[in-house]
Amino acid sequence: MQRITRVKVDDNNPSKLILLDQYNLILSLLKPYLTERTFSIFAVPKLIDNNQYLAWYTNLEGQPIPVDSIADESLKQKITETLQTRINDVETSIKTIVLDEEQQKIISLWLPRIKSLSNEIFVINDDPVIIYSLDEPVLPKSAITEPVISPKTFWRWWHVLLLSLLLAALGALLFCFYPFNKDKLAETIPQITIIPPILVKKPEPEPIAESSKEEPKFVENLEPKELPIEDKKQDIKIENAPKPVPKVKNPPNCITKEEIKNNPNPSRMIIVFDNSLSMIATLAEPPSEVEQFFQYLGYGYPSYMSEQEKIKYYKKMTRLPSRLSTSKKVALSSIDKIQPNIDISLVTLNHCPAAHATQFYDYSSRNILKNNINRLNPSAVGGGGTPLYSGLEKASSMLDGVKREDYILIISDGEDNCSKNNICTLANYIATKKPKLKINIVDIAGEHKIDCVANMTGGKVYIAQSSKDMIKQMNKAVSDLKVDRPVCQ
Repeated sequence: MQRITRVKVDDNNPSKLILLDQYNLILSLLKPYLTERTFSIFAVPKLIDNNQYLAWYTNLEGQPIPVDSIADESLKQKITETLQTRINDVETSIKTIVLDEEQQKIISLWLPRIKSLSNEIFVINDDPVIIYSLDEPVLPKSAITEPVISPKTFWRWWHVLLLSLLLAALGALLFCFYPFNKDKLAETIPQITIIPPILVKKPEPEPIAESSKEEPKFVENLEPKELPIEDKKQDIKIENAPKPVPKVKNPPNCITKEEIKNNPNPSRMIIVFDNSLSMIATLAEPPSEVEQFFQYLGYGYPSYMSEQEKIKYYKKMTRLPSRLSTSKKVALSSIDKIQPNIDISLVTLNHCPAAHATQFYDYSSRNILKNNINRLNPSAVGGGGTPLYSGLEKASSMLDGVKREDYILIISDGEDNCSKNNICTLANYIATKKPKLKINIVDIAGEHKIDCVANMTGGKVYIAQSSKDMIKQMNKAVSDLKVDRPVCQ
């Protein structure tokens, strides 16, 4: 892989670094669906020189030449057409990919950037490569959608004619059925004769004779007696009455929203993740077998092993669950448990001579951090290696550790094999200069080669040599850092 060019990075604009993370995600999404030639238009970005410069790389071999410097207009036109064809292939492939909502948003954001006129185009042996501008995209006029005005046609006049005929028909119907001769109709209505009601005089009751000795009979009052009203208040159910709100029992040691809001300088955390070739080893074999496997990889397989036996042995020693797959799974679950006011960065140990660091991600951007971890894949580029010293040095320089509590979590299966510097000396220096910086280690191989880093900074070492151990020990390591306080309800 060769470098095409490099540009200065603006440290005061973190949004551009987020765009780089999105771009790397797009590369991982598109690569399985594109041919090698089509995918070659995408240059690969890498931050170099302590993140001061952004370098662009390509797998194409040859001398990179800026398209603008080509004097031959016919050649320049040919390169432009090749680039447009490959961009069209990319757009066609995107339509066949099943994407979630977040991935669709990122793709929609980056498609205009792929076509932007502000991009710098290089050509390597007639193959164009795009160096993307992180500024606002400038689209060509042909890519800007304009409102389409359809010309008037002969059929439009038929529409007017049909509408006129319809209005005429409605007028005829109204003329036939609407009663325009109201006055004449009123004269033919017969008058109504009102007959007064006949009044019938009520007969007066006969007087009762005084001489009657007969005692009036007692007539029982047949009116219904008023029954005593039972108190049924307890049986009446009021449907619209508000239901009592159950009391929420907050978990112990939870962090309140006010505490998060009123803390202007919260802690920060960095995950140092080993992404070296040794992480491909399975966790299903004992450490002695894994050590033998690494010796074969380093010094060659025995002469008695056939090619088929070598392939079978390699598949056996790299089967799932591997150190890498389990570390990814556990790291992702751990990130979800870290409280929302703590920003997190990722430092990866890919190959010598130096580690690679990302920006800090806040709570709303943790999906990008997870995507970065998901994309980790060990590579033999540069000869491999585990730059642990460089990773620890870089991580500690990004944290305060003096005015606030900061944390580093190292996930690794071995010691540094890129630098001759003593990592214990570095840990002692960090402990002296940054007394509030605490480092915990999840040791996958269980060889205790970097215990001094945790011991000197007040941290702990957690040994994990199986899949279950990894989950258990990682949870302990995060819990011990006290960065997993749940938010109070």
